[in-house]
Amino acid sequence: MLSDEAWRELKDLGVPRVFRERSVMLRQGSAGTHLLALTDGLAKVVHREPDGDVTWLAFRGPGDLLGEVSVFNGTPRTAEVVALTPCTALVLEAERFRRFVEQRGLVMELMRQALSRLRESDRHRTELVTLPLIVRLARTLLRLAELQAREADMDVIRLAGLSQEEIAQATGVTRNAVMTGLHRLRESGAVETARKVIVITDVQALRDWATTSR
Repeated sequence: MLSDEAWRELKDLGVPRVFRERSVMLRQGSAGTHLLALTDGLAKVVHREPDGDVTWLAFRGPGDLLGEVSVFNGTPRTAEVVALTPCTALVLEAERFRRFVEQRGLVMELMRQALSRLRESDRHRTELVTLPLIVRLARTLLRLAELQAREADMDVIRLAGLSQEEIAQATGVTRNAVMTGLHRLRESGAVETARKVIVITDVQALRDWATTSR
């Protein structure tokens, strides 16, 4: 994440754009002519294989940059960004953003962000093979809650727009396994569920699930 001051300055450089729920915000294989600064909403980053398989990579929320790697290295985008909810983002032209970064000395800050994302990916891959499903599920929901509630009250949090299939991709299990895990979380009072909606009703209870292997 860039500083609050940098974000304020970015607003003068970018053009706001609204993305509908489920729309593609950045397409895999496209040229890095621009990047997005997400200001509202939740998005997912996925990689599509030639055979049609989809690999989940990350969730992103307000304050995140999207597509900055291809802007800097000049290669086609290696992943696709899809809006999980209605999203608003600033569209930043590549050359203008590069000048902005250089003039304000933000190169190291962006490098630290890139390293943080690499560590996040490594940690996720490790968790897929070392942690029980219920722990991974709780951590995934907490991550989404943190993205959505960065500037809101972390009390009762409504996560909308998520399918059980997407949660399954993020946790590395089947859809049926996700249904079983959500049932356990409901019984504990940590969450309530409806169609494509998960309401975190007890954040502390969910944190307990995220740190134990019951």
